[in-house]
Amino acid sequence: MTTESQHTPSPEVADDEIDLIQLAKTFWEGRKTIIKTVAIFAVLGLLVALFSAKQYTAATTMVPQGADGQSKLGSLSGLAAMASFNLNLGGASDITPAVYPQIISSVPFQLELMNTKLTFKGIGHPVSLFDYYTEYSKPTVFGYIKKFTIGLPGVILKAIRGKPEEGASTGYKGPIRLSEDQKEVQKKLADLVSIDYNDKDGYVTLTCNMPEALPAAQLAQHTQKMLQQYITDFKVKKAKASLEFVQQRYDETKKQFEKAQNGLARFRDRNKNVSTAMAQTELDRLSSNYNLIYGVYTELAKQLEQAKIQVKEDTPVFTIIEPVSVPLEKSKPKRAMILIIWIFLGGIIGTGMVFGREYLQQFRERWNAEEKVDGLSTES
Repeated sequence: MTTESQHTPSPEVADDEIDLIQLAKTFWEGRKTIIKTVAIFAVLGLLVALFSAKQYTAATTMVPQGADGQSKLGSLSGLAAMASFNLNLGGASDITPAVYPQIISSVPFQLELMNTKLTFKGIGHPVSLFDYYTEYSKPTVFGYIKKFTIGLPGVILKAIRGKPEEGASTGYKGPIRLSEDQKEVQKKLADLVSIDYNDKDGYVTLTCNMPEALPAAQLAQHTQKMLQQYITDFKVKKAKASLEFVQQRYDETKKQFEKAQNGLARFRDRNKNVSTAMAQTELDRLSSNYNLIYGVYTELAKQLEQAKIQVKEDTPVFTIIEPVSVPLEKSKPKRAMILIIWIFLGGIIGTGMVFGREYLQQFRERWNAEEKVDGLSTES
């Protein structure tokens, strides 16, 4: 093998080098297009970053615990899940933390959450979340653009339909019917309130987003209390029903016991010196009735105390690991990141335009060449 043959590049390598040179040449010739596209997208990104609505995030972390210490099973549940086992030792009436998102997204919970009183700057009195988004909140620049472009058909239909019917309130009865305003606020709540459950470590993180810092913290705190109350009411519902039943029977039996006790005492007072068989029989009958009612009364008193203890045992305890605090810095928009993303997107689109135009030009040349070849073959 000669030295010349060793240094001669193969056709494939030569083609690759030509392709790379051609790509670099195409990129250099279209640099003005790329720069213009990047500049346009940089301006758009700057506008988006400047006019995007501010958002503050408040969060709280808690560990739900039952009276039987079921929260200690969090790590074991995580290990069991890794081994494809479902370690669910809760009863049928238990609410696991995995169900918390469904509770927050339920209509009754959201209707009650809409009535949360929050304090906003520029408003001299606390207003409900519903009133804020229906009367005080103003859309951003991009909100107006979206409303009168993509959302224009909806605006027209809403104007044709006229004033919507009144929706449900917190104390609803029967089927729930939401008004148009309530539906709009309900959609916003999906972005405002979220909850995340860490199945491995067994803790729950509740997050609330608002345009201002103080309302975000107030909403997070109120949502946390509501969630705890909902879960507590559900878990102790059966125990409370049993307690109410035993309490009613106890009150009824107590009256009967006091009546029998007073009747026996009056009979003994009236018949102190009487020793007839009839008096003795009546005394035995009253004593038997008293003893019977006293036994029932004593047993119900024990059951009443047990029912009260059961309510306390079934009441879940929430250990707050990270309490709600007023955020000091906004979480969104991250203007620098938005600008970088738009510049990067502009570079990709500009480069795609340059190489797309080059590809179309080559495609037209090949198309014309094929037409010429077909024409010559037809003439021959």
